[in-house]
Order: sequence, then structure tokens, then C-alpha cells
Amino acid sequence: MQETAKVNPQAFESARKSQLLDKNSLARMAGVSSLTITRLETGKPVLLKNIKKVMNALGYTVDDKDRFFM
Repeated sequence: MQETAKVNPQAFESARKSQLLDKNSLARMAGVSSLTITRLETGKPVLLKNIKKVMNALGYTVDDKDRFFM
């Protein structure tokens, strides 16, 4: 079974906007769909592997998990 996690949607949106990225650009950088970015930013379930890809694309690591996870 694929795992999901409860995230802080505002943290993802804030991190994206602080780097002047639109959802499509971040999705391309992370190798995920733009729907995944929308789901992250609206608090809907997203696979952990995709959350990690987005965090990495934004320049964050698992050490920054407290910023992004609830």
C-alpha cells in the first residue's frame, strides 16, 4: 500500500511562491503532475514519494519535515 501524509498546505504554497514558481514549473522540476501540486496546496492526500520529490525540487530535505508536515 502506498503511504500518504498530512501536510501543511500553506507551507508548500509559500515555498513555491517565494521562489517565484508557478504550479506547472514546480511540477516539471519535481517530476510530478500539476495536479499533485494542487493537491499539496489544498491539503488533499499525496503519496509520500511525491511529497519528497516536491520538497527536493524546492531545495528542502527530509530534515525540513517539520515545516511541511502536520
